Amino acid sequence: MGPIPKLKLGFVPAHRGIFSGALARQMRTETLAALGEAGIEVVVPDEAMTKLGCVQDRTEAEKCAALFRAQDVAGIVIGAMTFGDEQAAAWVVRQARLDVPILVFGCQEDRALAPGAPRRDSFCGLLSIAEALRQIGARYSVGRQPICFPRDPAFQADAVTFAAVCRVVRGIRQARYGQIGARPDGFWTCRFDEKKLQRLGPTTVVLDLSEALAGANRLRDDDPGVLATVEAIRAYADTSAVAEASVIKMARFEVFLTRWGRENAIDAFAIQCWTSIQNNFGICACTTMSRLGDLGLPAACEADILGTLSMHACQLASGRPAALADWNNLHNDDDQLVNLWHCGVFPKSLADAQPRLAVHEIIASSGAARPEDAEGVVESRLRPSPVTLARVTQDADGSWKALVVEGAIEENTARTGGSQGWCRVANLPRLYRDVLLRHFPHHVALTPTHVAPALREAFGRYLDFQVFAND
Repeated sequence: MGPIPKLKLGFVPAHRGIFSGALARQMRTETLAALGEAGIEVVVPDEAMTKLGCVQDRTEAEKCAALFRAQDVAGIVIGAMTFGDEQAAAWVVRQARLDVPILVFGCQEDRALAPGAPRRDSFCGLLSIAEALRQIGARYSVGRQPICFPRDPAFQADAVTFAAVCRVVRGIRQARYGQIGARPDGFWTCRFDEKKLQRLGPTTVVLDLSEALAGANRLRDDDPGVLATVEAIRAYADTSAVAEASVIKMARFEVFLTRWGRENAIDAFAIQCWTSIQNNFGICACTTMSRLGDLGLPAACEADILGTLSMHACQLASGRPAALADWNNLHNDDDQLVNLWHCGVFPKSLADAQPRLAVHEIIASSGAARPEDAEGVVESRLRPSPVTLARVTQDADGSWKALVVEGAIEENTARTGGSQGWCRVANLPRLYRDVLLRHFPHHVALTPTHVAPALREAFGRYLDFQVFAND
């Protein structure tokens, strides 16, 4: 994956004119520096547009709102530089009409209060701003330390988390998911309501698996894209245990999907990965799906579109690849340790060593396909790291809910085939009970860092999900 794309966030430096303009200007400058250090592109009025480059009244608010609309900001940060004018701050949000996440904070006093000394009073002013936002129906986030200096590490951490919230909310609302084929008939767990998903935001772009296979078959082996992808697969994993013909088929399938994905502006995939592709094309889709994940296009097994959404959200929050795993196995002597497994689709970037391509033993040994037609699983182990696990699903009435937990991948002598790793999760028995009682399916997305606060805020505050956790 490439670097996380920079977001444009609108900044409202809220100031009330009876307070010190010098203090307001100082905190505006410090906030801009802190947001820039956090990798955030800031859209803010300058001193040619508003007095001090702050927002103090309705006229300045309307100028600021027009600026935010023109720049299509993905979120708004409202900072009480001094007490702040709550009507002006709320009017920016009202007139911008962008329906984006909002972060509010206030600036700390430089020194102890004393008669006649300059003061900000943002501790009080931020309450007024929040109440004005409530009155216009705007939702907003509050950091872990609402009153602080922008130079404080706590503010930068809150800004980074808020940027992740904005990426998730915008990314999900605008997403286009490519569903390649049908879900397995036996997996009711992969059902979803496509109309409800469209109302949430994501569009499902459907392609019959036969069309994808026909498109891959039409590609010539000497197609420059196929040739380059064959070499890339050889570098991606140890291919010594699979036939050269299988590697070429994997390359053709990947090239078709990536080209189709570009043509249709696809953000992530859900693929019918067994057993039609084995019997009608002669490979497993796992290598292609693994590589798509490392290209920034999460690919869910078994045409699990809500698994795709879960992976996409994890990637948007973390800026790192995501995988989809089964809650596969509880460790035999440690009830806080779960094996996260799938047939062989985890992105290489999550692995502790060079992956190996192999035969899908479950499919081959069951007789569902010939061994030579079931090559392409990616055998790998997750490297030790912090991890966030997330799953989006629907209740019977179609309402949305999400499970978001944090854990850690760790070394363990227990082994199995495919892509797998042992994950330590606090309160795992209680969490597993909740997964059962709250009706979450057997697939869970993962990404190798801790981003649960951003996912919970995005899902719960801005996308109207009911959110469950393990804390």
